[in-house]
Amino acid sequence: MGAFAQIESSLLRQRGHLFGWVPVCLALGIGAYFMLRFEPDKAHYIGVALAGLLFWGIGRTSNPAYAPFFYALTIAALGFNIAGFRAHQYDHPKLSWRYYGPVEGRIIAMDKSASDAVRLTLDRVVLRDTPPDRTPYKVRISLHGKAAGLDVLPGGRIMTTAHISPPQGPVEPGGFDFQRHAWFQGLGGVGYTRVPVLYSAAPNPSENLIFRIRMAGSARVQAVLKGDLGGFATAMTTGDRSAISQDTLEDLRISNLAHLLAISGLHMGILAGFVFASFRIGFAAIPIWGLRLPAKKLSAILALVVATGYLMLSGGNIATQRAYIMVAVALVAITLDRRALSLRGVAMAAILVLCIWPQALMGPGFQMSFAATTALVAVFAGLRDRRMYRLPKWVNGVLSVVISSAVAGFATAPIGAAHFNAFSRYGLIANLSSVPLIGVMVMPAAVVAACLAPFGLEAWGLWGMGLGLQWILSVAAWVSSLEGARGFVAGPPSYVLPMMALGCLFIILWQGRVRSLGLIPVIGSFLLWGQAERPQVLIADSGTLISIMTDHGRAVSKPKGAGFVAENWLENDGDGSDQESAAAKWPERAMIGGRPLVHLSGKRALAGFDTKLCAQNPIVVTSVAATAMPKGCDIYDPKRLSQTGSLAISAQGTKVQTTTARDVSGQRLWNQ
Repeated sequence: MGAFAQIESSLLRQRGHLFGWVPVCLALGIGAYFMLRFEPDKAHYIGVALAGLLFWGIGRTSNPAYAPFFYALTIAALGFNIAGFRAHQYDHPKLSWRYYGPVEGRIIAMDKSASDAVRLTLDRVVLRDTPPDRTPYKVRISLHGKAAGLDVLPGGRIMTTAHISPPQGPVEPGGFDFQRHAWFQGLGGVGYTRVPVLYSAAPNPSENLIFRIRMAGSARVQAVLKGDLGGFATAMTTGDRSAISQDTLEDLRISNLAHLLAISGLHMGILAGFVFASFRIGFAAIPIWGLRLPAKKLSAILALVVATGYLMLSGGNIATQRAYIMVAVALVAITLDRRALSLRGVAMAAILVLCIWPQALMGPGFQMSFAATTALVAVFAGLRDRRMYRLPKWVNGVLSVVISSAVAGFATAPIGAAHFNAFSRYGLIANLSSVPLIGVMVMPAAVVAACLAPFGLEAWGLWGMGLGLQWILSVAAWVSSLEGARGFVAGPPSYVLPMMALGCLFIILWQGRVRSLGLIPVIGSFLLWGQAERPQVLIADSGTLISIMTDHGRAVSKPKGAGFVAENWLENDGDGSDQESAAAKWPERAMIGGRPLVHLSGKRALAGFDTKLCAQNPIVVTSVAATAMPKGCDIYDPKRLSQTGSLAISAQGTKVQTTTARDVSGQRLWNQ
């Protein structure tokens, strides 16, 4: 058999196993849209659609062995257009200037910021001297100072005086793009207030009913379970994280248990599984029903109803909706007499998520959820098909927990490290000690509490839930206190994760020995990650902070101010130190490519600048407008930085290369 005949034979063997590649092709098209450095117009979308139809036609008439490649291009074209269509649906006004003044709006969401302040998301916003066509659709305000004690009434209209700014761009070129994130949330401004907040109108009983029910449920939970225990319980039941402290959040992150706070596939799957099993047992206990009715299918339908209620109660954020879709696909498969957990089911869930929320592809939630689910289904299917899992039931149960935690941990660890620049060295121990309690104690107790709540007896179920959560918090505190519990890693280049993901998917989805070739891009991605170099100089887009890489790590220009930017720079370096320690490393004379690097923070520093230094062609960064500066100084003031965004500067000898955030992200809907 010739080489081409062998290739055709190998391709034909993939028939019947190609459905799993559909979401992969969709993701490639969606990723292509988000990687563009310009915003496509109608002509581009029409051209892509016509190209997709052309590839479809070629696939219909070509050799069956090669037709799937043309269909793949058609699906990628569809993904591109879906992403563009959804992006334009979020085309709401956003601020283009810094606003200070009165703000009025309706409370539609509540959470906590990284500084532990309560944050309110408002819609129906009114700003002074701002016409409706320039007023943001939604704004988010953190409550500080005198505003912090507000008794939040969901759906109520409030008035305050606040500082509001446009959503900030990446803190460094190629970094997390908050502007894009805010665009798809409808956020047109973010800010804070330190003055008292007043209510201008009570909640409308016919509006925001679900939000008010959620907050009422949170209050009842916290009335029984106090402090962080109540905050943990409300996070898992109603999606309200506003009552859990930053110290506890940090313990959960270090121990790799923070995923328990997000209502994701774990919670939704355990809840649906518990309800499904309960109804099946209930039907079996009543023979007249169990023998005459399709108990298994009815149990699946009832479990889907309960899961839908949980989706609504939890607030229905994208992560929860994604988990709901995955559970719904599994339950519907049961009603159709199909295998509930299969790669086809995972693929169907991924297709639905990508079509509804294509922007989810760029976030860690989608990536980690589907990485864990795909890996778990593939591993357990392999064990089942090879009959390597034939052990006593009690051994199977223990082994399932160990394998599940290990596989999910290995599948998500690179993604978590790439996005958050940290990993938990003892995360497997923490998860093995905690996750089983979620299934056998915490979620069943939550279901019992929900059933008893209409009778005012929810405390009985919450007591059992509290016992399980207390153990988890204790494990988190113990693991986080261990020496070296958290490791840090530098952020990878943007191409590393896609390369790694495609390699892993090829190993899982391809049929035959050729699948082992997927190891090449996986190994290559890790090697490229390890060899990636960080920029020598980083400059914030506000001009309030700069940094330079020294022999002892990154140094920042001041010990306080722009803390969020400094924290992200250090994390992206894989450096666990704080801003004050990094500021202590700042050299007496900072140089890049033989040129002085100067940071002028404030008007006094600008006024005291020695202009004779301009003869050395320095790079001067100032946090205030620099109107009169001699020639020779390369000035970056807020006006110039507003056009470039944050900067990354590297040098080889005397050759200096500057990359701006705008160079990387281009001109898109969310940053214009």
